[in-house]
Amino acid sequence: MASIDAGNAFAASGPDSASLLEHAKIFSDGGRASVSDDADDTAQVLKLDLPVAPMVLIVDDDELVLARLQELVAAAGYRVRTAANGVEALASLAKSAASIVVTDLNMPRMDGIDLCRRIREHVWPGYVYVILLTVRDGEKNVLAGLDAGADDYVSKRTSAAEFTARLRIARRVLALEYSLKTALEGKRQLAMTDSLTGAFNRRYFTRHLSREMKRSQRFGGDVSLLLLDIDHFKRVNDTYGHVAGDVVLKKLTRQIAKCLQRATDWCARLGGEEFAVVLEGTNLADAHICAEKMRQAIENSFIDTSAGPVRITVSIGISALGAIAGRTGATVQSLLEHADTNLYASKAGGRNRVTSQSATDAPISPRNQRQSHGNTKDSFSSVR
Repeated sequence: MASIDAGNAFAASGPDSASLLEHAKIFSDGGRASVSDDADDTAQVLKLDLPVAPMVLIVDDDELVLARLQELVAAAGYRVRTAANGVEALASLAKSAASIVVTDLNMPRMDGIDLCRRIREHVWPGYVYVILLTVRDGEKNVLAGLDAGADDYVSKRTSAAEFTARLRIARRVLALEYSLKTALEGKRQLAMTDSLTGAFNRRYFTRHLSREMKRSQRFGGDVSLLLLDIDHFKRVNDTYGHVAGDVVLKKLTRQIAKCLQRATDWCARLGGEEFAVVLEGTNLADAHICAEKMRQAIENSFIDTSAGPVRITVSIGISALGAIAGRTGATVQSLLEHADTNLYASKAGGRNRVTSQSATDAPISPRNQRQSHGNTKDSFSSVR
């Protein structure tokens, strides 16, 4: 196999690098953020640079070429590792992914064309940009390499300066992919989180509680739901202002999170001052204990706002899959309605309390609770 002259690696040849560089400028200006003041958030996201320098995997069976390329790529500021053939390259990629693969065309065991095909057949954590590097730069060879999945085809007679420019093109493309992934992840987060508090939103709540209930119904176990409502929250807004009210909602979300000890427990804001907490694998009795600790922690703390410290309390209603008659047919709506009934009992019984009466104990409906307001405290297992 032909090797490169170590003193003058790559003489000018191959595809038109100027046109490729011009094309790459469409994506970004060197990978750095560069947007006008009136650009929207999405445009800014699409200008993100890579968080770390790309890892470049160089594949060649010629040790002299491999050493020269490794030195050149490292000097350009990239992380680099090597492989002697396509088989070693695939094993290296399987062990630790690389963002850019620079591979020779003619190698024993597995050549560059087959390596390209194998790379494209596999799903990697991110896009793998492949550069074929060879002395065979006729149109037929170039087309064969590109058809096999290569992103660029560079002659070994290409100058070192042009080769590093091709690496910069690869970096721009990878930066674009990273930016798009970041933008999509941001939109996914917005779609399932509450913009004010950062807690999950009602859409996430409904979807994921339904999934957890189906899993529990199929394989056994339990799941509990806590509905929390801030007592007299309108007074907070009226007394301290809506800005302070927003601060209260944000810090309450953090306080709830501190009370959740397991990674499987999570909180969602259903709207206004109402929150839901889902405790996976938790029965009604244990959920009551958790809710009571949460209620006490909230009652015994002050929330600092620009308008001064604010003290709040919450009323909590609990439901659990195991406490509902005919649990196999229970839905998110039925679990939510039972928790809401118990939440209303906590409100009607004086607020700042937890109610966790089982649905099998024939709870009073909200309408009947309004009619028997004076007796609700004794008729529910409320804890103060």
